[in-house]
This record gives sequence, C-alpha cells and structure tokens, in this order.
Amino acid sequence: MTEEKEVKEVKDEKEAKKDVASDDRREEVEGADYKIENVVATVVVEITEKIDLNIIARKHADVEYNPERFPGLVMRILKPKATILIFSTGKMVVTGMRKASEADRVVEKVLKNIRKAGIKVSNPEITIQNIVASGDLHTNIDLNMAAIVMEYAMYEPEVFPGLIYRMQDPKTVFLIFSTGRIVCTGAKKKEIVREAVRKLNKEVRDLGVAKKELGNIDYQDITFI
Repeated sequence: MTEEKEVKEVKDEKEAKKDVASDDRREEVEGADYKIENVVATVVVEITEKIDLNIIARKHADVEYNPERFPGLVMRILKPKATILIFSTGKMVVTGMRKASEADRVVEKVLKNIRKAGIKVSNPEITIQNIVASGDLHTNIDLNMAAIVMEYAMYEPEVFPGLIYRMQDPKTVFLIFSTGRIVCTGAKKKEIVREAVRKLNKEVRDLGVAKKELGNIDYQDITFI
C-alpha cells in the first residue's frame, strides 16, 4: 500500500467517525427520545451476466468473500459508513447506515468499486426496507399490566425480558422494557419512527402502565378475578 493511500484511508476513517458522532444525537418527542441506529436497504442493478465476485475480491483487498461459508461478497464503505452484501445476481443488501438519505451515496461508491473490476452494472433500484431505532420513554413500564391492556402485545418474561408490541398504525414493532427503554423496527421512513414513538409514549401514559417506581412488579403473578 502506498503512503498516499494510507494517508487517504486514515483521513476517510477520521471523517467517518466524525459523521457517526454527529448522527449520534437523539430526537425528542413529547417527553420521550429516540435515535436511528440502523437503516437497511436492498438494491437491484442491471447486469449483462452474473457478477463474478471472485474478480471483485481480487481487485479489492479490503472485501470479504468466502463462498463456502456465505454466497455473498462483503464490502464496507467508510463514508457514509455502511456494509454491503453483494450477490452474483446483481442484488445487494445495505446495512449500517444512520440515514436513509445516505443510500444513494453508498450505492454510487459500491458501483464505482465494481466497475473498477471491469464489471458492467447500471440502473440501481434502491428500496429502504427497515429502519431500526432505540429510544427511552423516561418512565418505568408495568409490563404485566401492559400485556393485558395493550392490544397486539405479547409478554413472556421467562423467554424474553421485553414486551413485544405490534403497533398497527403506523405499522411498526416495538420491544418495550420495564425501564422504559424501547426498540422500534419495521418503519421505512424516519417520519414513521417519530410518529410511532410519539403514539407509544402517549398510549403507555393514557393506559396507566407508566409507573414512577415498579419495585418487583415485573416478577409478581397476575391474579384474574
């Protein structure tokens, strides 16, 4: 590796870390907050023949390709930071982005790297499949009571410590923990994440499952009269 290339890679890595730090801020919504942790997108490109992933692996030393273990080639982009799975069919999966708007830049860099290997690809179709966000409702949650009063909720503490809540509108899935911590998945737009967190925050308070102190309530049996 040349000294110039080493300097460029170090610079790119520093800039990537700055981008991650700037994206690490939390969005506030009516007493709760959340941040986007991961954006997943799929990509389909036009190809004249199946992509020979071995050629890309030989051209770019910083990729991972072991067809005996996994049929796809793994490529990583530092800025914007993302990991891309590339398949011989011209299909790709992009993960690790913090913003959906980064998808175009990531795919552009990936295609550039593929073309450097002498492979023709064109007309990428990008689809955002999932946005994962973590958040905090800033209140304890009575998960036993929530499982009773919240429709589409499932809570099996002996299997998993969080309650699974399938919100119908907007269509998302939440993992809710007794500490008020949440994980939101299933949204395809950041606006949907914001609306879902806002709605959940209101629901837990309106339904009376938000508690200042829980004690050992999550481990008490529920008596049905």
